[in-house]
Amino acid sequence: MGPSMWARAGAGVLPGFFLSAAVIGLLGRLLPGSWEAGMMAGLTAFFPLWIGVICAAFRFPSGRRAWAWLGGLAVLGLGLLRLLQMSGRAG
Repeated sequence: MGPSMWARAGAGVLPGFFLSAAVIGLLGRLLPGSWEAGMMAGLTAFFPLWIGVICAAFRFPSGRRAWAWLGGLAVLGLGLLRLLQMSGRAG
């Protein structure tokens, strides 16, 4: 496994974790009903989503691009989640 493979794997694991958490959080907050009611479904869906993001990280041509895209999407998703929280729409 070359250095680029390790970089892509790391991008899938670290920012991929936060991206998956943001996606599950956004879905839980934006779907109808209380977010507490959907918590078990979100927790159940989190791990397969994270594994999918890790696998998708290997589709990038380089580790640098994987880190840039997954990191950027994670920051964007967590930022949107924070904006929802601050607006009173969620939580």
